Amino acid sequence: MTLTGLAFAYARRRPLATALVVALAALGVAIATVTLLVTRELGERLHRDARGIDLVVGAKGSPLQLVLSGVYHVDVPPGNIPSGALAELRAHPMVAGVIPLALGDSFRGFRIVGTEPALIEHYGARLAEGAVFRRPMEAVIGSEVARRSGLGIGGRFAGAHGLAEGGGEHGETPYAVTGVLAPTGTVVDRLVLTPVESVWAVHDAHHGADDPGDVRSGPRSKERQPGAAHEPRELTMLLVRYRSPLAAASLPREINKSSALVAASPAYETARLFTVFGVGLDLVRAFAAILVGASLLLLFVALAQALDERRYDLAILR
Repeated sequence: MTLTGLAFAYARRRPLATALVVALAALGVAIATVTLLVTRELGERLHRDARGIDLVVGAKGSPLQLVLSGVYHVDVPPGNIPSGALAELRAHPMVAGVIPLALGDSFRGFRIVGTEPALIEHYGARLAEGAVFRRPMEAVIGSEVARRSGLGIGGRFAGAHGLAEGGGEHGETPYAVTGVLAPTGTVVDRLVLTPVESVWAVHDAHHGADDPGDVRSGPRSKERQPGAAHEPRELTMLLVRYRSPLAAASLPREINKSSALVAASPAYETARLFTVFGVGLDLVRAFAAILVGASLLLLFVALAQALDERRYDLAILR
């Protein structure tokens, strides 16, 4: 009888205690492993989605809400900003690039984002088929949107009001799919991208003057027709890329002096978000450590009892 065989014989003699020890140890190790994997994957996903975006400029409100809605598309934006802010920021000497976003509608839970082709280039996405949108009411859909909706080139769909499923559909202004993006592992996989003018056109046709979801500013007069060129327009937010790292010290402060705009740093707000998540993750890791410790204690007690019961047999074996 070898030492290993003797150990397995002891384990078979107490199957319930052995199974409990193994289950507790496995559960503790599994929880700790899953927590580490989720933390790493979440960090990598947040980093990929925010890569290359130095600043998010939007309406006054919570900076974290601005980043969550404009970069990760998991929250409702705080409001709209004048479209003239786009030209002002593009002309700023500290700014290398600005990408506009116009939000407000969704398709089966996926956000419809009014933007420019520069957003596709920013995430390094490439077309799996079709072409980039060129005119209003044309759309390029992410790989996840295409997979779950079954839409392809030439497909048509109607957006729904709001950023979640269940909103009223804009059936009179359908979008036409002109392109499908290849998977990128970023947030663009879950977006429907269309020209900003598409969002304006949809809201011109379907919203009243005082609708808070309207992307136009000011009331609609009787003389003005929907889509008139002289109507003031609004955007939801702007994604800004610095020309040099020195801009981080002065540009946000300069923007925040405005009464209508606020600048939020994705890097800073993401760090704040991880601080909040970190408390919960620490509790999960502590629980996993307790389970592993309990399994080791139970194993020690089981071995001590087995040793006490087999003391006479061990003496004979010696």
